[in-house]
Order: sequence, then structure tokens, then C-alpha cells
Amino acid sequence: MKEWIVGRNPVYEVLRAKRRHVFRLWVARNSEEKGRLAELVRLGRERKLNPEYVPRQQLDALDETHQGVALEASAYPYSTLADIIALAQERQEPLFVLILDVIQNPQNLGTLLRTAEIAGMHGVLIPLAHAAGITPAVVNASAGACEHLLVAQANLSQSIAALKEAGAWVIGLEGESDAAPIEEARLDGPLALVVGSEGEGMRALTRKSCDLLVRLDMAGKIESYNAAVAGSIAIYLARQARIKEGRG
Repeated sequence: MKEWIVGRNPVYEVLRAKRRHVFRLWVARNSEEKGRLAELVRLGRERKLNPEYVPRQQLDALDETHQGVALEASAYPYSTLADIIALAQERQEPLFVLILDVIQNPQNLGTLLRTAEIAGMHGVLIPLAHAAGITPAVVNASAGACEHLLVAQANLSQSIAALKEAGAWVIGLEGESDAAPIEEARLDGPLALVVGSEGEGMRALTRKSCDLLVRLDMAGKIESYNAAVAGSIAIYLARQARIKEGRG
């Protein structure tokens, strides 16, 4: 299966990661090849992919956010939970995993993947169905960060059980007032952080599988954080705890 990736950063990261097969590179005619565009053209040529200079309207027909470039590539290469655990072992770091329970908005998924990659998480788990997958829109929303991240589609209940067996503490991000404040939670050890869907939060079985439910403090009048914002804040707090303890 092939798909078109558009945008300078997403195309650059696909080429840089070298995890996909690539087939065609379109560049808008009369584009000034400097900066990121020049870099991605160079990367393409390193992979024996000479740019095809096409009318801008041809790129518009794919996606109007193309920024003058599009790359035809193979489908996103999903990983497995075993791959994620192995990466943590290879780095000699305590597990640091993000579990996304039915995130459906591609922009939210892309934001969370970008945060996870920047924070050095070992991988991300998403459900097998009823949730956004790694589509070209998600690649764009993550600015290509997902290309450097291990993402696995899996049964979340079974995966949570496996993570616990591997020593991870499973913490669910919840909006309810009876959840513990996140600052009271231990975030520096082996950790699987669960973020629920945009509207309903975590599903009942996922919530029940968590070792601890935590909430973010809110001082304003709005009812709750956006799922991507809440997840990103929690990832950042966990990252800071790991840095403080010298464990990530």
C-alpha cells in the first residue's frame, strides 16, 4: 500500500528516518531550493529518488498544505509491544510508554506523538479499532515525529497486563475530582501513561486496569483540558521526574 505524505517537515522526517520505502518525490516548479526543501531533496537523491518538478496545481490536488513538496511512500511501519520493551532494555532505561485509549482526532494524535517522541518515550500503544491510526494527516500533525517513534496497534487490556509483567506502573489521566493530583504520583520509574478519548475519557476496562488515576490541577473556569494538551503536560511532568532522578 502506498500513500502521499505532504509538507516539508513531514517529508523530510520520512526520508531521514529511512523506515519506509519511497517511490516518488514531487516538488513544485520554480520552488527556491534552500533550507528544509534543499535538505529533503538531498536526502531523496541519497535514496536514488530524483525529484519530479510538477505544477503547483498537481500538488494542490493531493493536499493544499503541501508547502511545495509531496512524497509517495509505503504505509506506516507499525511496531509491536515487544519492540517497545526491547528498546527500553537496549537504552538501559525504565520503561516509558504512552497508551492512547481511542483518540480519534488526527490533530490530537499527531500532537501527542510529537510530544512522546520529543520526551524520549520508548513507544506508543493505540487500539486495533475505533481510533485514529497513523495516516498522512497524522504524520503532518506530528511534523513527522511519528517516523522516529515506535507505535503499536494492540489490544490495550492485554498490553497493559504485559506492561505490568514487565514492571511498569500504569497511571491513567482522569478528569474526575476523586483522582489523585498528578504531583503526588511517582513518575520516574517504569511507567505507562494512559490518555483517554477526547469526549469520554478512558473506557471502563482500561480505567479499571490502571494502578492509579491522576488528574491535572485546573484553576480556570473551563471544565477540562483538551486530550492532547492534558497528555502532553503529563508526559512533560514524567520526563522532568525522570531527568531529576537521572533515569531517562
